[in-house]
Amino acid sequence: MMTLIELFCNIDDFCQEFIPAWNKELIESNEKKRNRDSRMSTSEIMTIVILFHQSGFRNFKNFYLKQVFINLKKDFPGMLSYTRFVALMPTVMIPLCAYLQTRKGKNTGISFIDSTSIKVCHNMRINRNKVFAGLATRGKGSMGWFFGFKLHLVINDIGELLGFHVTPANVGDRIPVEKITAYLTGKLFGDRGYISQKLFTKLMERGLKLVTTVRKNMKNKFMPLIDKVLLRKRFIIETVNDQLKNISQIEHSRHRSINNFMVNLMAGLAAYPLHIVG
Repeated sequence: MMTLIELFCNIDDFCQEFIPAWNKELIESNEKKRNRDSRMSTSEIMTIVILFHQSGFRNFKNFYLKQVFINLKKDFPGMLSYTRFVALMPTVMIPLCAYLQTRKGKNTGISFIDSTSIKVCHNMRINRNKVFAGLATRGKGSMGWFFGFKLHLVINDIGELLGFHVTPANVGDRIPVEKITAYLTGKLFGDRGYISQKLFTKLMERGLKLVTTVRKNMKNKFMPLIDKVLLRKRFIIETVNDQLKNISQIEHSRHRSINNFMVNLMAGLAAYPLHIVG
């Protein structure tokens, strides 16, 4: 895992190149908006939101008030109040998404795909939820019905992130596959939820072979031994989902805006590759 200084330097080096290019693009497209000056830079805000997902704290408020505000004040001399910091978090959404693209792993020719539920509230409070009205939906996962979104992930055989996509909970697992595997070749392993002759043909045409487990009512077609062995390694992506949800805390029911929900999710995804690199 990176130290605080290494993490900040890594993010700041990225921002030194990305922010000027981003601002230039906004100006050229007449989308440049006046932003209120802040004592904390984009790099510092990004560092803190990513650091949270490596900290072991269960919620961001406790992390900020009990860890950052007390123990890291010397590292962030322009420290903001918790309320002001939370208000600024959505401003790093675009840089955070762009930074995450730089943390993707390499295509090794072997990749695994899976989806996991991202609940945004308890089922008993679905009808009272206003934050995600019109965005989140009901879906069904291995643990039953839930309200929220799905995170679709693709990783390589050493656990590095290759692609991701967020959809409402009622979107089928096969829908985003073509998009998140656009640059991949080799073999893609998934569970029986990805079985589709149409999808198999489309992926095969561009050099990506979809290999899945078979349903009970399907005839057991011949499968090379190596594919059977690799299918058993699908637990790798399940451990990644478990780490993202139980260590990086990408799933919780305390969101007060869709923007902060997305910042929390992107920061959690960005923290994962930084963790495995260390």
